[in-house]
Amino acid sequence: MSVIIPGEGVPSSGVRGGAAGGGVSGGGEALLRIRDLRKSYGGRVVLRSIDLDVSEHQVVCLIGGSGSGKSTLLRCVDLLDTVDDGTIHLGATELTDPRLDANAARRRIGVVFQSYNLFPHLSVLENVTLAPRKAHKVPRRDAEQRAMELLGRLGLAEKAREYPDRLSGGQQQRVAIARALATEPELLLLDEITAALDPELVGEVLDVVGDLKQRGMTILMATHEMGFARHAADRVCFLEDGVIREQGTAEQVLGDPQHPSTQRFLSRVLEHR
Repeated sequence: MSVIIPGEGVPSSGVRGGAAGGGVSGGGEALLRIRDLRKSYGGRVVLRSIDLDVSEHQVVCLIGGSGSGKSTLLRCVDLLDTVDDGTIHLGATELTDPRLDANAARRRIGVVFQSYNLFPHLSVLENVTLAPRKAHKVPRRDAEQRAMELLGRLGLAEKAREYPDRLSGGQQQRVAIARALATEPELLLLDEITAALDPELVGEVLDVVGDLKQRGMTILMATHEMGFARHAADRVCFLEDGVIREQGTAEQVLGDPQHPSTQRFLSRVLEHR
C-alpha cells in the first residue's frame, strides 16, 4: 500500500490502498509510532504533521533531498531535538512526554551518524564497551565478551585493540554500528551512514545493515542509496519540505512512484548515477 500525501499536482483522492496521511506500518505490531509530528528551528518549519509507523523487525528507509527533514526526524526520535507538537511512542512509552526520563529512553535506541563520532583516545574495544559499562552498569568482562561477539560478526575482531585513526572509513563506521548494538537496543536509527564514505567502502557497510535485517533488527534509516533501499527496505518514505509525500513498499515507491515530487526526485537521482 503506497500512500500519497496530497500536494501540488495531486488530488486528495490520490491514494493507493489507504488513507492519505495515515501512519502506515505494512503489517505487524508497530514498535515506533509517530503522530502529527512538527518541528521548527527559529521560525523555519522543518517537519510538518509527520505520521509514521515502524513495525517490529522492519527496515524503513527515509529518502529525499538535502534539507527534506530526514535527519531532523531521526534526531526527534532519539530525543536529541525537542518536538514542537505531536507524539512519538516507542512501544508503550511516549518519548514526547515531558516527564520522561530521557536517558532511560535513549538506552532503548541505538543511533549511528554519518560522521562515526568515535572517541579517538579509546581503542575499538573501549569505544564499543563504553556505553554498556557506564550507562547500563554491565560488568567489564560481560561487556567485552558482547563487544567481541559484535566485532567478530562485523569482521573487526582483529581490530579490537586498534585506535580509530588506524582504521578505514568503512571500518570506523562498522565500529560505530557495533557500538550502537552493544546496548542491545530495540530500535536502530541510521542517519546517512554511507554519505561520508568513499564509494568502494559503501558496500561493506550496507552488507552489515543487510545482515542486521536478516537477524530481525528494527531499523529506521535515512539513506541516499536507492539500490540498497530497493533491496532491503520493507517500506520507503519520500520526504520533501518536511512532509512525507509518499510512502509504501520499496517496489511501489521506487518502482512506480505516484507523487510528482517523488517522480522528479528519483529521476534526478537516476540521472547522476
